Amino acid sequence: MELTGKIALVLGGAKGIGREICFFLAAQGVSVATTYWDWPEDSASLVAKLTVTGGNHLAVATDLRDPEAVRALFAEISRKYGRLDILINNIERGGMPVVHGEYTSDQWELELATTLKAKRWVFHHALPLLKASGQGAVVNISSIAGLVGRSGPAGLIFNDGYSAANRAVGLLTETWARIGAPEVRVNELMLGFFETRHAQGTRGWDLLSEEQRRAITDHILLDRTGRSDEIIKAIGFLLSDADYLTGATLRLDGGYVLGGEKAAPMPPGVV
Repeated sequence: MELTGKIALVLGGAKGIGREICFFLAAQGVSVATTYWDWPEDSASLVAKLTVTGGNHLAVATDLRDPEAVRALFAEISRKYGRLDILINNIERGGMPVVHGEYTSDQWELELATTLKAKRWVFHHALPLLKASGQGAVVNISSIAGLVGRSGPAGLIFNDGYSAANRAVGLLTETWARIGAPEVRVNELMLGFFETRHAQGTRGWDLLSEEQRRAITDHILLDRTGRSDEIIKAIGFLLSDADYLTGATLRLDGGYVLGGEKAAPMPPGVV
């Protein structure tokens, strides 16, 4: 896909990775629509910086947990652009045990509503526009929490509800790829520990002891957490260079999922 001139919707553009993706796409000549809800100061800064780029951008305050609010969002996108080519489904509520402690019913519902249900409602309304574009692309951003759950050194960062929601995102990715084909490609970018997402720059990471943080990085085969520019490169690949890829999951985790068990040397044998 050639990005210049395309229309993209990026969820959760106020902070972190969503914000970086907005500016990356804008720099490629994409008209970016993005949503924000919390973090009013960051949201105002996002709107101001997007405006400076000179593109035809749109930032909308939207509670993505509300299906009617999502419907209104897409009505506004349709009025402004008349089409949609790219959806970056970047919305989640990470329930870190080290921050939130034991579950409450409100916390469980908030994680499922934000990390899972919001993605579904957005895709539902985006699909007709994406199909009409003839070359649509969806990237569902998820977490390795869907694979490892509340286990090992990650157990202080990933709780049960967040992990369950991310496991479900994988199933939706496969279903949506079937629904979208052949006009729309749907892939999943599954992230490990990154700056501003699960690691440095988050409340949970700062609450961990040095020993706890070291246990996480020791579990990563590449012995470090990831950088936001590495996520941007993966997004660029999935959008621009993966025209024959759909229904797939690209796991970008530095080898965390594999790091619990090291490969032992081959024994000498007895023959």
